[in-house]
Amino acid sequence: MIREQRVKLFRNGRNQAVRIPREFELPGKDAIVRKEGKRLIIETAPPKSLLAVLDGLSPVREQFPRIAELASDPVDL
Repeated sequence: MIREQRVKLFRNGRNQAVRIPREFELPGKDAIVRKEGKRLIIETAPPKSLLAVLDGLSPVREQFPRIAELASDPVDL
């Protein structure tokens, strides 16, 4: 069943925005918007991948203490 409702468009600074009614709310804080012909499609953004999160981290500048070489016992597999 396709539900529809007329919504208000407004300006937020230099951007155009749309008020999304409560019954159409999306979870989370991010969404994806794309244009297909004259239609705008707004959908929930998928969670970021671990690689994307790690890529956004700044490098660690801290000096880690040296670890003494430990003697390893032979392992019989």
